[in-house]
Amino acid sequence: MGDMTNSAVDFYPKNQRGESNHAGEFGCSLDELRSLMELRGAEGVQKMQDTYGDVNGFCRRLKTSPTEGDLLPADGVLIQGNDLKIDESSLTGESDHVRKSADKDPMLLSGTHVMEGSGKMVVTAVGVNSQTGIIFTLLGAGGEEEEKKDKKGKQKGGKSKRQKGDEENQNKAKKQDGAAAMEMQPLKSAEGGDGDDKEKKKAGSSKKEKSVLQGKLTKLAVQIGKAGLVMSAITVIILVLYFAIDTFVIQKLQWLPECTPVYIQFFVKFFIIGVTVLVVAVPEGLPLAVTISLAYSVKKMMKDNNLVRHLDACETMGNATAICSDKTGTLTTNRMTVVQAYVGEVHHKEVPDPDAIPSKTLDMLVNAISLNSAYTSKILPPEKDIGLPRQVGNKTECGLLGLVLDLKRDYQTVRDQTPEEKLYKVYTFNSERKSMSTVIKMQDGSFRMYSKGASEIVLKKCSNILNTAGEPRGFRPRDRDEMVKKVIEPMACNGLRTICIAFRDFPGSPEPDWDNENIILIDLTCIAVVGIEDPVRPEVPDAIKKCQQAGITVRMVTGDNINTARAIAIKCGIISPGEDFICLEGKDFNRRIRNEKGEIEQERIDKIWPKLRVLARSSPTDKHTLVKGIIDSLHGERRQVVAVTGDGTNDGPALKKADVGFAMGIAGTDVAKEASDIILTDDNFSSIVKAVMWGRNVYDSISKFLQFQLTVNIVAVIVAFTGACITQDSPLKAVQMLWVNLIMDTFASLALATEPPTESLLMRKPYGRNKPLISRTMMKNILGHGIYQLTVIFTLLFAGETIFNIDSGRNAPLHAPPSEHYTIIFNTFVLMQLFNEINARKIHGEKNVFDGIFRNPIFCSIVFGTFAIQIVIIQFGGKPFSCIPLQIDQWLWCMVLGVGELLWGQIISSIPTNRLKFLKEAGHGTQKDDIPEEELNEDAEEIDHAERELRRGQILWFRGLNRIQTQIRVVKAFRSSLYEGLEKPESKSSIHNFMTHPEFRIDDSQPHIPLIDDTDIEEDAALKQNSSPPSSPNKNNNAIDSGINLTTDTSKSATSSSPGSPLHSLETSL
Repeated sequence: MGDMTNSAVDFYPKNQRGESNHAGEFGCSLDELRSLMELRGAEGVQKMQDTYGDVNGFCRRLKTSPTEGDLLPADGVLIQGNDLKIDESSLTGESDHVRKSADKDPMLLSGTHVMEGSGKMVVTAVGVNSQTGIIFTLLGAGGEEEEKKDKKGKQKGGKSKRQKGDEENQNKAKKQDGAAAMEMQPLKSAEGGDGDDKEKKKAGSSKKEKSVLQGKLTKLAVQIGKAGLVMSAITVIILVLYFAIDTFVIQKLQWLPECTPVYIQFFVKFFIIGVTVLVVAVPEGLPLAVTISLAYSVKKMMKDNNLVRHLDACETMGNATAICSDKTGTLTTNRMTVVQAYVGEVHHKEVPDPDAIPSKTLDMLVNAISLNSAYTSKILPPEKDIGLPRQVGNKTECGLLGLVLDLKRDYQTVRDQTPEEKLYKVYTFNSERKSMSTVIKMQDGSFRMYSKGASEIVLKKCSNILNTAGEPRGFRPRDRDEMVKKVIEPMACNGLRTICIAFRDFPGSPEPDWDNENIILIDLTCIAVVGIEDPVRPEVPDAIKKCQQAGITVRMVTGDNINTARAIAIKCGIISPGEDFICLEGKDFNRRIRNEKGEIEQERIDKIWPKLRVLARSSPTDKHTLVKGIIDSLHGERRQVVAVTGDGTNDGPALKKADVGFAMGIAGTDVAKEASDIILTDDNFSSIVKAVMWGRNVYDSISKFLQFQLTVNIVAVIVAFTGACITQDSPLKAVQMLWVNLIMDTFASLALATEPPTESLLMRKPYGRNKPLISRTMMKNILGHGIYQLTVIFTLLFAGETIFNIDSGRNAPLHAPPSEHYTIIFNTFVLMQLFNEINARKIHGEKNVFDGIFRNPIFCSIVFGTFAIQIVIIQFGGKPFSCIPLQIDQWLWCMVLGVGELLWGQIISSIPTNRLKFLKEAGHGTQKDDIPEEELNEDAEEIDHAERELRRGQILWFRGLNRIQTQIRVVKAFRSSLYEGLEKPESKSSIHNFMTHPEFRIDDSQPHIPLIDDTDIEEDAALKQNSSPPSSPNKNNNAIDSGINLTTDTSKSATSSSPGSPLHSLETSL
């Protein structure tokens, strides 16, 4: 690419050079260049002319020389070009090649490819300042470099004055450059000042914030753990006190040295019981359940063409409330395709069958398309078996060649008969002609010219049209107007690009003057008018409909023009006629979300995004800004969880910022895949619906597990605690508790976390960020089943020996053998948990708990396996498990009490949840109050410094006002008491001594100042009427409400109390 080092202009916005240096050394500042590079087409040309005169003036200002080359590793301005065409799809996502010229569209961007022609450019931005660099900066790729620079700066041990001055200039440049600030940190960027270190630290850290579920589970687990710790501590304390009081106070025994080992054994037993309560209470199976559920889902999602890169993205997708999708390649096939055709005076709404077209017309159409197109445009076989044929070259021409293949003809055969070198004359497409024509010499010596181009241009040059028999007939202006009205306009309304294909025959002699286009490109015969579009993927409308049923809003964000985008959105079902929605272009979007200073405001975004459905002509930063704005928004009853789909490099920042980023596996670039959380291996939007199903299934699986585990937790802890306090021993021994813990943690997490998803998951709204893990219905189930189990256990504990006619196991000595009584309690408890595990399969109040149970073989095998192991433990466990074998009738009674769980579950599900007002939800997402101070401080760094200073100023202002108001009331009270019955002095009260800055004073012109009583209200009202608006910096009306009139004070001692006055010292002290 030529000598880049000689021509590139080096800018170091984050290092040593400031704006002043750039301006002095190069004549252009970084923010000027960056704002220039964001312009396109005529806007860029106009800006160039207004600011620099012309390209040469621009070069002179930059003090550089033009660069020649064919590779674009940097941003630049084209200063001379020859039919230059650039593929900007890696940045914009649009596949059409963009024609560049110095007078029309001179902006060249890094990361784009030169497809045709040649040219010279002057480099304006390299590295992190180029458009590709900015995208990588948004992705956090520059974090490590920043850290290295920080280390180097620290090693040098302080900065010189010049460096500090440069940094100040740089910060000024940042503030002036709204667009640049938006590029680097699109929303509420922290600029300069105190936050630099934390900002860099944050940029350098690759730690991703907790997922929605992770945050909820962490908080819930901590709460349960704390409760368990308190319960276990209380249990141990009560046992020790009970034992000590009973032994040493009631029985009045002495602590003899020989009895010490016995006492220690008792204390160890109490400690073991306490630890057992703690082990049962702490949900250590929760992380296991989450991991198993996610891992199982990820494995299954792979079969549904979802390659999950980040495990937590799977469950986050279940909470998604919005999807911001790219158009090209995601909703559409990224392949220009002919979808409508007007041939033989018939308008075909679909590609016609070859038999429906007259043979003469068909031959003419195939030859016109095959020969009158660049021979570099081809359609090649797909790289993969599942893929579509590849389009190489000009996309529009590939669409026309695809029509030839759809008509069961081969364009290559036609081209082989007339090789490229035998083409007699070619009029290439340009902006003036708006058409392309190719002349071939026929075998009889005559000439035939094929033309194609924009329909409104070519049709004006047509005087004939092929009729239904394939013969030419007259084509008058009236016919043309009718055709425009009935054919071309309906096609355009559907977002189609209309192209007219025509031909003209010339005699062999005399040979026409081919250079005189005015007499060549007229009197054409129209063969056909075709409508080309990038078609919607066939499965997309159904997928979007499912998303909308599931409460997910789909938005299209594209670089295409707004008419095409709107037409595609209607075809997809994103928007429907009659709905209240907004379609915006990127320019309008930016204008609406920015204030007068060019800064983005969240409040403005909140007014737009709820109704926004299509964002067209958007830049990568617009997409990033929209995604960040929706995620940060507090508008509505719940916070949004946003998924983003994309395939190009330009989608990288938005994919990274989104809660879940989907990249295309086939058409996606490496940057997009690296930034994403899930890769769609089949590039199919409908695979996202499967991801939503699996995500919701993960969420439900964990909720099922929580419902089951918390029931066991509550019952086991209460039984152990109550039993220990009343009987000096836990009915459930330590080893038995550990077996119960194994059932409810490991086995239950395996059984409940592997439930397959069903379509019914898509029939409810998403939970969102703030929805609690444990709903009121689940809390009803937990408490209801807990009451049943506690009733059964305590009945067996205190009346079991009478019911079964066996010996009581209560108050057994220290090393007593196992009892039938406690074995029945243990067996009943475990069987109740097994049957409650079946109840836990349903968490939304469904009646049929067996629905789909046999579709989950893991669940069935775990339930039956646990039951089998329980039989072995009871019958053969012996002393280690504190069990003795039970009789068959005792087993049956235990089974009946266990099955009672299923019957009780039906009763509970019949009780309406809304009747139980006392039920509370649990497992809410992390609220702002719960976030540690350090994290809050980090988040605060994202707030604009100006905004932060304003808030700080407001807070100090309010505090100051409140203090002054209180002090003045005290002064009034004292003054009233001092001068009661005396004549009031003339002096006015001064607050110079109360305030740090003497710019304000209080005008107290009331004739009488009463004591602090109800008359203060009247006084305040009077003051409001008499006072003028305060001259506070933020014009806050609270100053008026408080009855204080603030005016600017120029003299420092104008109305202060005289030094000799009795109030002077009082005011000073106050």
